[in-house]
Amino acid sequence: MVEAAHHRLSISAQCRLLRISRSSYYYAPVPETDETLALMTVIDETFMECPWYGSRQMARHLRRAGYEVGRRRARRLMAKMGLTPIYQRPRTSDPHPQHRVYPYLLRKLAIERPNHVWCADVTYLPMRRGFLYLVAIMDWATRKVLAWRLSNTMDAGFCVAALEEALARYGRPEIFNTDQGSQFTSFAFTSVLRDAEIRISMDGRGRWMDNVFIERLWRSLKYECVYLHAFETGSELKAGLGRWITYYNPAS
Repeated sequence: MVEAAHHRLSISAQCRLLRISRSSYYYAPVPETDETLALMTVIDETFMECPWYGSRQMARHLRRAGYEVGRRRARRLMAKMGLTPIYQRPRTSDPHPQHRVYPYLLRKLAIERPNHVWCADVTYLPMRRGFLYLVAIMDWATRKVLAWRLSNTMDAGFCVAALEEALARYGRPEIFNTDQGSQFTSFAFTSVLRDAEIRISMDGRGRWMDNVFIERLWRSLKYECVYLHAFETGSELKAGLGRWITYYNPAS
């Protein structure tokens, strides 16, 4: 994304072109404590079972389970993990002022062939001593994972890298569907789709059913791989994911 040693563009100029703040480039995340990481794992497992839980319900559930957690802390951790509760109707919210939100194009659309529709999503993956974020690109018809990347931040860079790999390996779809996460509404991500002349579709906010197949992928991956192994390091997690996705794809 941003190249510190670029011979023509300064860091500030590159940040402006990518529509990210200069402070975001220099930001170094503060690691969470072991206690907080354990709590985040509990939140993740709970959210997989109860994806309608907002911060108030999550805090209440955690207190009943013996954790001294207030709503503010639950809200902060859920935001850090990228967890948004589902709703029967889209919530109204202010989009990023520099990011366009595209309409949802899949309603009543029959999707029966490869490369008709691809989709993508980001999820939180706990480890024994930390966590990472995973993005996956999936073919809607075949359910095949076309590309994936891990990152320790929620910026757009790793999503763009996964998208570019999928396009290089499998050609291009007619439609690409995502949620309204800032990674997917970013100029860096949508410009790749527009340059490839791919139609962009985005879910209604809080409507997990609009991207249901990749949500099912996350559930299977976490219960069959991530929660079972409690990986120690990012390299161990990456290797474990690679094995699981290789196992998953032939059955797609």
